Amino acid sequence: MAQIDTPGAAFREGFVEVDGFRIRYMEAGDGPPLVMLHGAGGFSLTRGHDLLSRQFRVIAFEMPGFGQSAENTRTRDVPELARTLAAAAANLGLDRYDLLGISFGGTTALWLALQQPECVRGLVLAAPAAIGWAGRPGAGSPEEMARRLYAHPERMPLPPAIDPAVQAKQQAFVARVRGPERDADLEAQMRALPVATLVLFGTLDRVIPPEMGRHYKELIPNGHLVFVYDAGHAIAVERPEAFADVVGDFLERHEAFVIRRTETLIHP
Repeated sequence: MAQIDTPGAAFREGFVEVDGFRIRYMEAGDGPPLVMLHGAGGFSLTRGHDLLSRQFRVIAFEMPGFGQSAENTRTRDVPELARTLAAAAANLGLDRYDLLGISFGGTTALWLALQQPECVRGLVLAAPAAIGWAGRPGAGSPEEMARRLYAHPERMPLPPAIDPAVQAKQQAFVARVRGPERDADLEAQMRALPVATLVLFGTLDRVIPPEMGRHYKELIPNGHLVFVYDAGHAIAVERPEAFADVVGDFLERHEAFVIRRTETLIHP
């Protein structure tokens, strides 16, 4: 049997100094730059990252306050976090790039695109958490998290165990900065977002109801909504080929994006 590489094995680690933070990032690939922002559960590399790095120069940031970084008590809200990450990208010499945010990272990516649309060629929001919904789940055991993250948890490995202190630090940071359930200012700004935007949801997402995607499609002028069939919240882990295929197609075409109707994708 052929050996299966560990996700992210080709990525190399780097650090960038900005706003008093030493921000870790992982990078792979030689194509057009694609900045990726992780979700509230913390930074990890997936098979989806690997596949995208074949088409793009992927720069995946670990946001300050996550992982082994120091507790972030200074960032006041998500818009400020977005400004810090925009500055981190600029300090790496990136003046124009594609941007992909996952869940909480989708909220951050959306704010970054609103603040600096001239820097963002195309925006992908994967199961974004920017618009609140009823019944937000709290933390749970690895088994409980697997049931929420995946459509078919029995087929997937358990999420890696997180140091309880790191988990508490991350949860406290997200709870402090994430803002109101519905942010009228954010939604008003979304109506004028000039960046071509793709919103992705798994059809079986148990963290954020997939129907929330229609709010983004209604608000964003050049917005596209795609449901990835038979996928849960962690699309890049559970359906990496479908994830990378639709993201890569969108970021290649931007405004000219036309979804290919395959058995893995549903376009509403």
